[in-house]
Amino acid sequence: FLSENGKFLPRLTGPDSGNVLLRNTQFFKADNEEESHAIAKNIILAKIANSRIILQRFIRDHGEGKDTEALSYAIKHLSQLGRKVQRSFNLDFLRGIEGEAGKTYFSVFSELILAQKESFRFDSRNRRPPLDNVNALLSFVYTLLANDCTSALESVGLDPQVGFLHRMRSGRPSLALDLMEEFRAFFADRLVLSLINLRQIDERGFILSETGAVEMTDDTRKTVLVAYQKRKQEVTRHPFILENAKLGVFFHIQAALLARYLRGDLDGYPPLFWK
Repeated sequence: FLSENGKFLPRLTGPDSGNVLLRNTQFFKADNEEESHAIAKNIILAKIANSRIILQRFIRDHGEGKDTEALSYAIKHLSQLGRKVQRSFNLDFLRGIEGEAGKTYFSVFSELILAQKESFRFDSRNRRPPLDNVNALLSFVYTLLANDCTSALESVGLDPQVGFLHRMRSGRPSLALDLMEEFRAFFADRLVLSLINLRQIDERGFILSETGAVEMTDDTRKTVLVAYQKRKQEVTRHPFILENAKLGVFFHIQAALLARYLRGDLDGYPPLFWK
C-alpha cells in the first residue's frame, strides 16, 4: 500500500520462505567488505551501463538535427566512471563513483523530455519530498520498483533488509535498493519519460501541497500504475539466461541469480546489462 505521494506503507505477505543457510551466507558476505564490494561493483557496473544506453539510444532515435553535445559528454563521462568502477578498491570509493554517475546522468535528464517541457521542467533529482512533477513521478515509480524487488528477494529466501551496496538502516530494504539499481534507467526512467512524451499525463495531474511537496492526483496515480503493470508484461530476452520472459519476471530472475551466487553455484553475481 502507498500513501498519496508514493510513500510505502504496509504490504501483505505470505509465510516467510527464507532459507536459513542462504541467509547466513548473505549476512556473512554483507558483513565482509571484500565480499560486499565484489557484489556491489557488478551492480554499479550495470547501473552505469544501463544509464549510458538510455542516453545513447536517445541520440540514435531523436538526435538528428539536435544539439547533443551535453548528452555525448555525459555518455563519455559515464564510460570513464565505468572504468573507475573496475578499478575500485573499497565500498566508499565505489559509492562515490555511483554518486557521480547519478549526478552526470540526471544533469542531462531534461534533454530526454521532448514534450510538455514547461510543465515538466527538471533541474536535478530531489525527493523526500519531491519538489516538481518529474521528481514526483520518479519517486512514485521507484517506490513501486523497490516493492517489486523486495518481493522478488523474499521469494528466493533472501532478506531484503541486508544489502551489500546500500548501508543497513532500520526499516530500510537495503538489498532491494541494491537490486533496483540495475532497473532504474531502462525500466523506471523510460516509463516516466514515455508517460510525459506521449502525453499520457499532464500538469493537471499534479498538486502543490502546503508543505511544498508535489503530489499526484488519484487519476494520475492510476494512470502511472496501469502503465507500470503494462510495462511489466512486456516480453524480451534476458541477456544472461538467454530466454524470453516478461520484464516483471526479470526481478525474480535477478534475485534468483543472486541467491545462486551466494550459494556458490556461480562464480560471480551476473547483474542485468540492458541491451
